[in-house]
Amino acid sequence: MPVLALMMFVAAPLAAQDPVVAQAFDHFYNLEFDEALAEFELAVRAQPGSPELHNHVAHAILYREMLRSGALESELVTGSNPFLRRGRMDPSPQDERRFDASINRAIELAQARLGRNAGDVSAMYTLGVSYGLRANFNFLVRKAWRDSLRDTTAARKLHNRVTELDPKFIDARLLQGLHDYVVGSLPLAWKLFGFLIGFRGDKEQGVRTLQYVARNGSQNRVDAEVLLAAVYRRERNPKAAIPLLEDLVRRYPRNYLVRFEMVQMFADAGDRAGGLRVLDELEKLQRAGAPGYARIPIEKVYFSRGVFQFWYRDLDGAIENLRRVTAKTAELDLNTGVYAWLRLGQAWDLKGRRSEALGAYRKATELAPDSDAGKEARRYLASPYRRDKR
Repeated sequence: MPVLALMMFVAAPLAAQDPVVAQAFDHFYNLEFDEALAEFELAVRAQPGSPELHNHVAHAILYREMLRSGALESELVTGSNPFLRRGRMDPSPQDERRFDASINRAIELAQARLGRNAGDVSAMYTLGVSYGLRANFNFLVRKAWRDSLRDTTAARKLHNRVTELDPKFIDARLLQGLHDYVVGSLPLAWKLFGFLIGFRGDKEQGVRTLQYVARNGSQNRVDAEVLLAAVYRRERNPKAAIPLLEDLVRRYPRNYLVRFEMVQMFADAGDRAGGLRVLDELEKLQRAGAPGYARIPIEKVYFSRGVFQFWYRDLDGAIENLRRVTAKTAELDLNTGVYAWLRLGQAWDLKGRRSEALGAYRKATELAPDSDAGKEARRYLASPYRRDKR
């Protein structure tokens, strides 16, 4: 799934030899998080002493909330410092307690294994995954920036130790690569935190490491592909992302977000025909009720098509589709709703219809006043949106 530049992403290792866990991860990568969570919890009941399985439960809880809130969509990675520009997620108190209980139990079990054998690389790796997942939760849910960075640094140190003891443990390099890339992308002030001393970060090295895991990893190859697609998007290299996304579509055909991401990659690459082809496929699958696609509202397709048309200066088509979306904002995730109003206002401005544009901008600011899109819309209340010719 296009996770799309998550600050501290860590994949939990697959237990391919366990058919229940393998089925759970098939659901997971196809965005079927309720089903994945049920399978992971079934596996925990069968093996309550496995820290890996407790991590899997926490992983599914976190990503289910991310999908619900729209945080798995790459529109959220726009901005000069996307790693520091996240809207807060709001999971239920029950899910927050379940996440904490699962992570705490995983940490307890992994530490107990290390207490019996300090060189247990599997336990080290698992403990690093726990810290990484908790870093994600602290970052996205609690907005505890420093706690998140501290946990991620602890995870990085553990995974460094894993590869020191076992250089063939390629999957442990996933976090190393992402950590190098993220720290290399942070503003200087963040790098001066004491717990980042010794980790300067290196974006290019991080990309090379992720590429290595994508080619040679065993359990984390898919996650490396997902992260590389996000990184290539952020680095404005969509042509490198498209083959990765095409591979993910083949592996996980029910994951509709991958196709939506492909539309954006084709748009960024200047391939109008490719983007329209994928949009047509998306609409056909949704209207046919294909597995995975029946659960998405058709307005999500209209939104993607409208934004695509907006960037290709088909303003009449963009307005038509975006108005279909804004008519149903109460039924859509907040991210889609606020961006639909923003783009609609911009399209009206480009058409010279200032009064309609002002109305759309006001709707965006009312819907999510503290979001990046809401703040951007507020600026256009003072002066019309203009776009340079391409």
